[in-house]
Amino acid sequence: MTLLQYVGKLYSVDTLDTRFTPSPRTPSSLIDPAQPSPREVKSSGDGSQKQLNGGSPPKWKTKEFAVHGLVFLVAVPLMFFTVYQVSQPWNPSFPKFEPLLSHGWIPGRKVDNSDSQYASFRDNVPYLFVLMVMHPLLRNIFDTLYPISRMVSKGTYNMMPNGSGSPSDPEYLKADDRLNRRINFDIIFNLLFIGALHGFSAPKVLIILSVNYVLATRLKREYVPGVTWVFNIGILFANEFGQGYPYSKIAARLSPWALSQDEKSANWGSYLDSYGGLNPRWEILFNVTVLRLISFNFDYVWAKDRSGNSSPVEKKQLDPTNLSERDRVDLPAKAQDYSFRNYLAYALYSPLYNAGPILTFNDYISQQRYTPKSITRNRTILYGIRFFLALLAMEVMIHFIYVVAISKAQPAWEIYSPFQLSMLGYFNLHHIWLKLLLPWRFFRLWALIDGIDPPENMVRCMSDNYSTFAFWRGWHRSFNRWIIRYIYIPLGGSGGSATRGRWGTLRGVVNLFVVFSFVAMWHDIQLRLLVWGWLISLFVLPEVVATFLFPKHKWQNRKEAYRIICGIGGVGNILMMMAANLVGFAVGLDGVKGTRMLTSDIGLVVLAAVCGALFTGVQVMFELRQQELRQGIHMKC
Repeated sequence: MTLLQYVGKLYSVDTLDTRFTPSPRTPSSLIDPAQPSPREVKSSGDGSQKQLNGGSPPKWKTKEFAVHGLVFLVAVPLMFFTVYQVSQPWNPSFPKFEPLLSHGWIPGRKVDNSDSQYASFRDNVPYLFVLMVMHPLLRNIFDTLYPISRMVSKGTYNMMPNGSGSPSDPEYLKADDRLNRRINFDIIFNLLFIGALHGFSAPKVLIILSVNYVLATRLKREYVPGVTWVFNIGILFANEFGQGYPYSKIAARLSPWALSQDEKSANWGSYLDSYGGLNPRWEILFNVTVLRLISFNFDYVWAKDRSGNSSPVEKKQLDPTNLSERDRVDLPAKAQDYSFRNYLAYALYSPLYNAGPILTFNDYISQQRYTPKSITRNRTILYGIRFFLALLAMEVMIHFIYVVAISKAQPAWEIYSPFQLSMLGYFNLHHIWLKLLLPWRFFRLWALIDGIDPPENMVRCMSDNYSTFAFWRGWHRSFNRWIIRYIYIPLGGSGGSATRGRWGTLRGVVNLFVVFSFVAMWHDIQLRLLVWGWLISLFVLPEVVATFLFPKHKWQNRKEAYRIICGIGGVGNILMMMAANLVGFAVGLDGVKGTRMLTSDIGLVVLAAVCGALFTGVQVMFELRQQELRQGIHMKC
């Protein structure tokens, strides 16, 4: 294998996530609307155009793409050079943001480690790697000390009710035994893990988990969905306003008399608060756990609705050792699998506890029984190398481009040109993308090493998106899939007659407002993020309207014109997505206003140049997706 082939394998979709590999179950509706559908006629090899897996003939060697290539050669270096220049000591605002910089490991360069969220990950990377190595080793030791039961190897004990397979088949019994051994280890390790992570605050987490489990299993079925949402959204608000429920405040409340300030700081509650573990602010991480609690409750309720004498795996005559991801998620686990023990192991599963990716309860139980075929040593090694390269890219970026420190220092935005401000905002968004990608990929790598394959959260580079819908399908993908399963589909957004026509479209838009309002509250209970969620919902509308006004079937004889129209629409989408995310997560409203894009002559010139460059980028994105189609890869983003 040559170096170029190895790099191609390293950055292949198959290495990132096998869920995107070709499948006969992939519907043709997943194909890019701006490109030919897979049902278009494939011509013979007589020189006419040939469609392969729905993809159009390559355009890489055309004159049009020669022009696009020149734009890339000029624009990309200029973008990096511009933001590098404003990060230099001779920049007028440097003294204002210099205190936010730290000493770096690259000679002659300081590092911008001022983003507290990323700094908490970066500063603990060495310890996380030790934990990632120790966790599988301890599991192997545990499996050695508690090998498979002799009764299992002989296949002599009876299956529990609602089980699948033959009671005398050792393979099915080994799967149950594997589940039990893995759950036993997870329970022990998880409790030790959250004890070290949260100290005396760990019981608070366990209490909330216990209450949620009781609500799911003791209430009548018809009450569980509503109560689940009320309880878990209430927990989000309570954690935020209660600030993690400090023991010192609890002690003060329980005291029969008023305490002085000195007594408050010296009571038993303050003593417990002083041992808060490695991460005393447990309530910040708990937002991810809330998603798992909701997942368990709904999976449990839906499993009760489908209860019967035989398992769905038997009814569909599926191979339980090689289920597709859709089957692992949709098919309920055995009745006895919805136990508090399994629930606790799932909710606190160490590799995914801090940040995800999100795995449904059904999928977790299925993978605990049978290791997914997608997990191989070679693929895991390649994924690990890809993570290290992304980490290196982030290190180079924060050593040479100080966009976070500049935005935090809130300099006088008028000293920057419109193009400089645009690039500051653009690379700020790239920093956000990388700071989220790295923890998600690290924890997914840890899970892969442990034998669990959660979904990949970031499936495309931030700059490789032109559709608002596709962007949100690929950004925090496991959360997006969770939203579809537990919010969007129950609201009626799964297709069918209810989503057709004008009223169906209106209902879909209303559902989007509900979805993004929840997404904003889940991230943080702030008005700024709620406005961000509503902006995202509004910015989806132009794409919905454009799709309605320019249906693809009316442009079958003018495909090139349709591609140009879609390219113009893609430019508008990108500008709106950047504006919404800049307001919500980067430079804020003042920074966006400071670009003066629409209020100055130079700003209008820059905007026109940016739109031209974005149009080139969108055409390249179209062709990249066509390349995937030619390879038989059908992605939703």
